[in-house]
Amino acid sequence: MPSSLSSFLHMVPILSLLVLSCVICSSSAQGPPSPGYYPSSKISPVSFYQGFRNLWGPQHQRLDQGSLTIWLDSNSGSGFKSLHSYRSGYFGAAIKLQPGYTAGVITSLYLSNNQDHPGNHDEIDIEFLGTTPDKPYVLQTNVYIRGSGDGNIIGREMKFHLWFDPTQDFHNYGILWKPSEIIFFVDDVPIRRYPRKSEATYPSRSMYVYGSIWDASSWATEDGKYKANYNYQPFVGRYKNFKLQGCTSESSASCKPPSFSPSGFGSLSPQQFRAMQWVQNNYMVYNYCHDPRRDHTLIPEC
Repeated sequence: MPSSLSSFLHMVPILSLLVLSCVICSSSAQGPPSPGYYPSSKISPVSFYQGFRNLWGPQHQRLDQGSLTIWLDSNSGSGFKSLHSYRSGYFGAAIKLQPGYTAGVITSLYLSNNQDHPGNHDEIDIEFLGTTPDKPYVLQTNVYIRGSGDGNIIGREMKFHLWFDPTQDFHNYGILWKPSEIIFFVDDVPIRRYPRKSEATYPSRSMYVYGSIWDASSWATEDGKYKANYNYQPFVGRYKNFKLQGCTSESSASCKPPSFSPSGFGSLSPQQFRAMQWVQNNYMVYNYCHDPRRDHTLIPEC
């Protein structure tokens, strides 16, 4: 055998490994595997005033060609609230975050009934925890059930980094809330499923949809290590492509929330589950169920 051919054949296993490693790296860099189903595209967006109103900080809110900008400075933040309360449904928006120093600042989209049940409310959260320029944003998902007013609110946090830069463009974030489960989505990729295991660990009372930007310096960034620095103000959050589809408090008992899985699946399809597992394996940075500091008698669903 010619020596050049022999050398090449010896190199084949090494080349195969290099190609395989490149494929793995590129698949990770490209983001999660396809969920195979893109349900938010089936829901028509609503304009801001069709679905929402300003709740606070009206001077820190601007609507321009369907895109809502809210901002925080040393005077105030801003927030908005849906016109109707819902008992199930899909709720989402495309959001673009501010780059640079945003420590201590939270930009959010969430459901809550805290105004109807102060001190004893339910909540389903998507919160972007501000950061320092050398570190990525953290997307925090959370579920509260009948939070008490004595400070003993039991959070059920799962936190993620993202497989893209959320400051470069708008991305779609959503919450599907059904009588049987809650699913959090990023660009139609499910990142977390919270199933109903008991009445005590599941929110079932009607909630409004909110969005806000506010100063949470005491805990938002690395447990409060880094605070909001108003030398970098204003801190801006941008929202568009609002989605509200579900059963309002006034809907008939026969109303059903939209399906977010292919026909024939009551929950996520196997392909959607695989995409969710990929995100959790590669980008989840905190799971309350795995935190040894938590009192697990208070979170029996774990």
